[in-house]
Amino acid sequence: MPLEANKVISILRKFTTCDLSDGIVKYGKKDGGYFPNLARYSSNKNNKPMIGQAYTVLFAPKDDPRPAIKGGYIDNLPKDSVLVIATTENLQKLDAPYTKLNNALYGGLMSTRANYLKSSGTVVFGRIRDINEHLGLSRDVFAYGKGSAPHGPVVKMVGINIPLRIEIDDYPKPRLEIITPGDYIMGDDNGIVKLDNNEQVAKILEYIPKRVEADTLVMQDIREGKKCNPSQKARRAAL
Repeated sequence: MPLEANKVISILRKFTTCDLSDGIVKYGKKDGGYFPNLARYSSNKNNKPMIGQAYTVLFAPKDDPRPAIKGGYIDNLPKDSVLVIATTENLQKLDAPYTKLNNALYGGLMSTRANYLKSSGTVVFGRIRDINEHLGLSRDVFAYGKGSAPHGPVVKMVGINIPLRIEIDDYPKPRLEIITPGDYIMGDDNGIVKLDNNEQVAKILEYIPKRVEADTLVMQDIREGKKCNPSQKARRAAL
């Protein structure tokens, strides 16, 4: 049976995105669940990792054939969730600034309401505005960049709590990554990592503390003058 979300979140709070990526790599995902190019523009008071389950919102150009969703999304944001906002693929770019939109998709009023509802943080695959308001709220907010204009004149909301498709430049060719509602999203100063909410979660969470313990011993060895590679090989042999 899948682990309860509260237990997963409680365990991950003790670690970093790098620790999580190590676990994800161990179980077959070479990129470690990492989303490149997102910067942390604001953080919680203690600068601890952000962790929660994805609550997704999709924006599309005004001429998209889908009808706009009325009524907004922010008032239904679940407690402990991470709000993840993205655009349709035709508004995404593989190179900087990674979005074709100059308008911001997210601002200070949304962070104010999200904080009241005790959401864990926000990730925007696009631009944000009202930087000082996010900072004043001590809210975790990650994004591709900043802007000043609102999104209303150029895009409309077409999906809430649906899978998001994110294009990522990679070698040897670009790839598509899917964020599904309920996936675990973790963020810190290293960036954003996604843990798919599937049967491998328990194995990954069991591996992470063992890997951290081994690497702590490697660090100790190095400080004592031992060579790095032999120490890594010895300490990680049982993993």
